[in-house]
Amino acid sequence: MSDRPPETSQFTGRFFEDFTVGDIYYHPFGKTVTDTDNQLFTLTTQNVAKTHVDENFAAQTEYGKPLMNSTFSLALVTGQSTIDLSFNVYANLGWDRVRMPNPVFAGDTVYSRSKVLAARESNSKPSVGIVTVATEGYNQHGAIVVSYERSFMVYRRGHGPRLESSRPDESSLPEARDGGGA
Repeated sequence: MSDRPPETSQFTGRFFEDFTVGDIYYHPFGKTVTDTDNQLFTLTTQNVAKTHVDENFAAQTEYGKPLMNSTFSLALVTGQSTIDLSFNVYANLGWDRVRMPNPVFAGDTVYSRSKVLAARESNSKPSVGIVTVATEGYNQHGAIVVSYERSFMVYRRGHGPRLESSRPDESSLPEARDGGGA
């Protein structure tokens, strides 16, 4: 008998069979957005709108300060939803009905939730199903800052790449230590 404690299982995400129309997922991660997030995303995507990068210009607008790049907000909320929706994604099919009803500013914290609208088997790829969700991102005050519908193909259980084949052989790792970190 080993003195080694049992290993905990890895989170493997949802597969097509796990989605039920009407389910609502409150995604677990929020993010307080920063000026640095805005500058990096805006400059990386070559968005030249002054309202994102020029404080003097933005001070003259009705908001009086720079707006977070709206496509950053879309990307952030999509990313937040990944753990619940598309951890096992085969491919994104599209975003529809994207709306930005309220601005996001540096210092806001963005959270998100998604509702499953549809789930069907793929007609062309038997190893996946197609899921459509309505997702909303909201700030710390509960104001919706982005909403959209998203469709994606997700693997059926047992049909995607094997998780263990994408990781190093962990049997060769030394035993985990108690406390103190590495």
